Amino acid sequence: MPREQKQVRELQEGSYVMMEDSPCKINAYSTAKPGKHGSAKARIEGKGVFDDKKRSLSQPVDAKVWVPIIQRKQGQVVSISGEDAQVMDLDTYETFTMRVPEGEDFTPDQNIEYLEYEGQRKVVG
Repeated sequence: MPREQKQVRELQEGSYVMMEDSPCKINAYSTAKPGKHGSAKARIEGKGVFDDKKRSLSQPVDAKVWVPIIQRKQGQVVSISGEDAQVMDLDTYETFTMRVPEGEDFTPDQNIEYLEYEGQRKVVG
């Protein structure tokens, strides 16, 4: 599992964090002052990278959380059949099938950019 541990205070908007065992991109990050008997708390709101579900996380700023290492890769569309596209990775020449995102039109020989984490892939546009 390609991931690393970081303290909550090291996170920032636009970076990734694991929430409910799913990689999420952070949309909002805010902290509350330390209380009389505790440490400062951070509230993180994010959106799942691969499932688009909204999630939130509230932790002390010195707590450790898992941060997924999501790879950004280049691919080339080989063929299209219905809603699926056959894509070849431009580094490894591995071919795989991806769902064509709504509102996107792929054509054969088109280069695309996609995110990959533990066998899950998503086109970034």
